Amino acid sequence: MMNIQIFGKSKCFDTKKAERYFKERGIRFQRIELDKYGISRGEFQSVKVAVGLDALIDPKAKEAVMIQYLAYESDKEEKLLETPKALRTPIVRNGKLATVGYCPDVWETWR
Repeated sequence: MMNIQIFGKSKCFDTKKAERYFKERGIRFQRIELDKYGISRGEFQSVKVAVGLDALIDPKAKEAVMIQYLAYESDKEEKLLETPKALRTPIVRNGKLATVGYCPDVWETWR
């Protein structure tokens, strides 16, 4: 049984593609609008453990440049939690497993 969460931004093309991927396979998911609700510290930590901190920073976000220059990982985390717009999307979670971006090859293995 999969417990899929998709953290995305309304204007993110890859988020829409990820949703379509799971819909087409009849897999239910919970959609979380990052712009509105952000991501909890616990969820963030779980994803960070799975993918690494750098994968979570959206290089296209204007805040990303500033975040990348912060010296300490803890400061980068705080800034990302405060500024969910700077997170790369979609963040797809399945329990302790997680991906960032459009990753159908990985999702295939989550059966």
